[in-house]
Amino acid sequence: MALSNIVKDAGRQVSALGDSVNEALFEPVIRLGVTGLARSGKTVFITSLVANLLDRGRMPGLRGAELIKAGFLKPQPDDTVPRFDYEAHLEAMTGAEPEWPESTRSISELRLSFRVDPTGFLGGFQGPRTVHVDIVDYPGEWLLDLLLLGKGFDEWSAETIAKMENRAEAGGFLTFYAETDGSQPHDEAIAQKMAKSLSAYLNATREAGWSDCTPGRFLLPSDLDGSPVLTFAPVQGEPKRGTLRREMERRYEAYKSKVVRPFFRDHFAKLDRQVVLVDVLGAMNRGRPAVRELRDTMTGLMEAFRPGRNRFLARLLGGRRVEKILFAATKVDHLHHKQHPDLTAFMENLVRQSRDRADFAGAQTAAMSLASLRVTIETQLKREQGVLDCVQGRVADKSGAVAFHPGTVPKSLTEVLEAEGRFGLKDITFQPAPLTLLPGQGPPHIRLDRAADFLIGDVFK
Repeated sequence: MALSNIVKDAGRQVSALGDSVNEALFEPVIRLGVTGLARSGKTVFITSLVANLLDRGRMPGLRGAELIKAGFLKPQPDDTVPRFDYEAHLEAMTGAEPEWPESTRSISELRLSFRVDPTGFLGGFQGPRTVHVDIVDYPGEWLLDLLLLGKGFDEWSAETIAKMENRAEAGGFLTFYAETDGSQPHDEAIAQKMAKSLSAYLNATREAGWSDCTPGRFLLPSDLDGSPVLTFAPVQGEPKRGTLRREMERRYEAYKSKVVRPFFRDHFAKLDRQVVLVDVLGAMNRGRPAVRELRDTMTGLMEAFRPGRNRFLARLLGGRRVEKILFAATKVDHLHHKQHPDLTAFMENLVRQSRDRADFAGAQTAAMSLASLRVTIETQLKREQGVLDCVQGRVADKSGAVAFHPGTVPKSLTEVLEAEGRFGLKDITFQPAPLTLLPGQGPPHIRLDRAADFLIGDVFK
């Protein structure tokens, strides 16, 4: 009996190995990473992208789409990573009473497979081929944690406190910080209070739309909630053995080694393509400090895509680099189409400030503006000063549609950084509208087809 079980197990292992070899040789796999900064609409992007790749009636800009015979969802290859809940998110967006889907709280994955007609000289002699696109969804704050790898506890603490001094959300933590002497013997109750206060501050800043909210796992702790690796915070005092200050430093280093590094090694290092979503309009609305921080955050993000500058990171990623990177400003449907080029130009300018300092070693990069789910229509309002180009849509506290003129979008990053206060854009949150989708059509969008073409269009040709 035991020998029979061993033979069966060996047979299953050989079969699984054969499936892996067959996929590696004949069924190419593209791993697409999707991340986003605060309020950028990452879940909506993935859901709409998948829906529009399955039903391609709204994807004229995806070159090679005519070669796709069928698209379908298959079980993902990573058994230990949660599946992206595509069906629930799509139902939320397109149901009878549509609403924005809940944001994902951790890493997740989804496999989208395609049967594609062959091309080239031998295309007529071959049958359809299979292409897999594995979409990996992960929080942007986890990517920002990369910056911690090159910082010691003192440097991180000083930078964190300096940012807090200019943010109203930090009042509670700064009080703890001023009253706590890290030179005293370690007290776990004090450590937990400081860590909870730091977590509350980070969640408040993320809700307020700030982009730099690290350490990222304080926002999305999952099964690490309450563990020592998430129970640290900046503290003053001498780092003597047995002190609160020394223990905080030890846990900070443990966070880098046990949380940050494994993510980059086990997940980020395996990505082939990447899209970074950014709520540029939200930053503009909050004014010059938010735009400046967004610029600095984007510069930091670039570090993840150029490991050659960081020997440790190069070893961590095994020398592998992402092939294509798309930086996308979201919610362009909040603007009239006449202003779309301005938002795209601003996004290109924002990325260029960082891209010019980076060596991507052959990686293709692009910037654009898009709306993953279009929730407005365009209209015009007559005023004494003339006709205003407006957008109209549903808002949470109104029974009907609301039309408004969003303001003027600047093209230049310098123009925003030199402006005083807010830039004059109106901040409004539109709600999804009821949809009637025809057979073969995905949800309405703006330029999602062009984003898909840049990221994965080449695999269909």
